[in-house]
Amino acid sequence: MPSSDGKIRYAVVAGGSISQGAFMPGVGQTDNSVMTALVTGDSVKAQDLASIYGLKSYSYDEYPELLASGEIDAVYVATPNFLHTQYVIPALNAGIHVLLEKPMAPTEAECREMADAAERTGAKLMVAYRLHCEPGTLEMIERVQKGEFGDPRVFTSTFAQVVKASNHRNKNGFAAGPVADMGPYPLNMVRKLFNAEPIEVMALGSKTPGSPLDSWDTVTVSMRFTQERLAHFTVSYTLPDTERFQLLGTKGEIEASPCFGYGKGVAISYRATINGETSEHVHPVVDQFGGETAYFSSCILNDQAPEPDGEEGWRDVRVVMAIERALETGLPQKLEPLAARRLPRSTQCRKLALADVPPFINTESPTE
Repeated sequence: MPSSDGKIRYAVVAGGSISQGAFMPGVGQTDNSVMTALVTGDSVKAQDLASIYGLKSYSYDEYPELLASGEIDAVYVATPNFLHTQYVIPALNAGIHVLLEKPMAPTEAECREMADAAERTGAKLMVAYRLHCEPGTLEMIERVQKGEFGDPRVFTSTFAQVVKASNHRNKNGFAAGPVADMGPYPLNMVRKLFNAEPIEVMALGSKTPGSPLDSWDTVTVSMRFTQERLAHFTVSYTLPDTERFQLLGTKGEIEASPCFGYGKGVAISYRATINGETSEHVHPVVDQFGGETAYFSSCILNDQAPEPDGEEGWRDVRVVMAIERALETGLPQKLEPLAARRLPRSTQCRKLALADVPPFINTESPTE
């Protein structure tokens, strides 16, 4: 049951940067969610974060105890993606709802296992596609689907950041590399804008001389969609920060930047050109993590299925795995055609003010 004031009670599983810098502050911006517990393997985080937010801390070994405690209704799982399954499945089996960071898992089989557990138990599973609740993103998807830019034909995107050598993402191969970590952003965006699924994937990867990454650090992906639509994106862990995409339709185009990020100063913005007329659209900075949490809590409280569910997460992961096969073999990878899914709706939009972020507890952990 929710808390006495009707709020969904969350446990945060893993106290890494995304939890500290985004999710945990964002929960306080909602009116239907509250944190009650923290799961971490770091004693410093267990003490300091629990103190900042007034939480009860648990070690990973104590996770089963937490699930049976009656202290939580949902968990937010933000471990590295190759550790997701071991925390998601027990929670769902215990009837605890799960908000899961993307990518959903490193394999399709694990995605299916999670989705099956949610269906079997009735616990809700939402993959944390925060942009599905962000006003600028929802506006772009809606305008494209209304046909304002004509038939969408071509999508291109570049998304890059410099990842420190000490980060766990530089030490755990493809499953933690730029395709799995960053690729779901342009991939999910083009799937929504095209309202279609890729049917063929090709990829080229490079490793920058001196890069500490034990996999490709920069990857370029090309995809063919139904109706002869084409998409192309590049992701990198070793190039200066950038995030942008362009959508070309038969009547015009969208150029968006910033388009995938979050936090202070990051307002999703785009330039629309239709029949030669150009207009600028800058949306306010919102707390994207608070927004997605408020939406998920609303789904729980009203017994509604969240839109970015396990099926949505699996559809991105199956493409990520096809990209890995293309990189390994040098050959194009065919994908089974799939019917389009329902798109994010304007009712998912949340416009919460951005939370202040407390100073980071800067300790490294291979599980966070």
